[in-house]
Amino acid sequence: MLKSVILIGGPQKGTRFRPLSFEVPKPLFPVAGVPMLQHHVEECAKVPNMKEILLIGFYQPNEELTRFMSSAQQEFKISIRYLQEYAALGTGGGIYHFRDQILSGGPEAFFIMNADVCSEFPLPEMLNFQKEHGESSSFVILGTTANRKQSMNYGCIVENQQTNEVLHYVEKPSTFVSDIINCGIYLFTPEIFQHIGAGPYAWKDEQTNGNGWHRAEAIRLEQDIFTALAGQGKLYVYKTPAIWSQIKSAGSAIYASRLYLNQYHKTHPERLATNKEGGPRISGNVYIHPTANIDPTAVLGPNVSIGTGVTIGAGVRVRESIILHGATLQDHSCVLNCIVGWDSTIGKWARVEGTPSDPNPNDPYAKIDSETLFRDGELTPSITILGCNVTIPAEVIILNSIVLPYKDLNRSFKNQIIL
Repeated sequence: MLKSVILIGGPQKGTRFRPLSFEVPKPLFPVAGVPMLQHHVEECAKVPNMKEILLIGFYQPNEELTRFMSSAQQEFKISIRYLQEYAALGTGGGIYHFRDQILSGGPEAFFIMNADVCSEFPLPEMLNFQKEHGESSSFVILGTTANRKQSMNYGCIVENQQTNEVLHYVEKPSTFVSDIINCGIYLFTPEIFQHIGAGPYAWKDEQTNGNGWHRAEAIRLEQDIFTALAGQGKLYVYKTPAIWSQIKSAGSAIYASRLYLNQYHKTHPERLATNKEGGPRISGNVYIHPTANIDPTAVLGPNVSIGTGVTIGAGVRVRESIILHGATLQDHSCVLNCIVGWDSTIGKWARVEGTPSDPNPNDPYAKIDSETLFRDGELTPSITILGCNVTIPAEVIILNSIVLPYKDLNRSFKNQIIL
């Protein structure tokens, strides 16, 4: 039997995702029309013999998370539970703390995945790869190829090219180490807990005099465990040529949405809108929730996802954007490279536009850059984000700006954070 563990982080994390993470925990933010986590859950549920999915994080249990879990359990017919950490324990500390829950029922192996990655999740391929490489207790990291410059922003893996064994692992090196990077998706056997428990960073239960945990510093899988395991014949890398991207900032959510919408041609063609008589004009991949109300003269796409209860007026143009539930785009407004927050309103003839932060399209190995918010004292041009309940008046231009929730704007803005 198999299990999956999804590491969802907590409220102190995902700060680059503000102001969107104020309203909804980042792992539940909709990407290509469904919560980010649903893509993970769906792929896990397809793996034969998968018995349970555990979410580990330090969010307080909340209504959104509970609702997501109960609807996903019904839809995918699999047990999903949330295990809450008492503090941020790190990628290794969280799974070590809940090792009894993970190992209950005796799984032969389990997947660990970060919630903020967008991937095709080649889980069955990783299982087959594990059977063919090393002994049955070997561990597998999913890797992909990045370009030389960008690889240094990730965990870098040096492999034995014949056996795919990981010889050397460095997290975010300061000089070039390897162009194979860690995708944040792993396949472990229960033996991993011996390696986590044996390290110098581990929590030694005997130090605690039986009164619980003694040292609460985090254990990081990448820096603490993989670096030590590399070169010992235990750790292997399965390289995937398929789509992969991190979702760290709001701009990367639009890019991830594009990757997933493109994948829907194979996995969920029913989620893609088509040109119908009396419907809006669709160009490229577009997801429209059935409850949205869209004027037939609107033009949508490519890469647009429209949430529940959205209203789009006559002559509206939307491209490369995510429109969240309850938003209203009034007649002839134009929305490009933008995330429009819940229940926000864009007035007639207004133009809301951002700058895409896409990877270089001419480099097949380029990844999305996690840009800093400011560069040389100025706001880095990126996508425009409207928080929830923002009102944009008619006939103004909002360019490369971030608007915090509950703002009523009365003029045009450019390159600003509007507090």
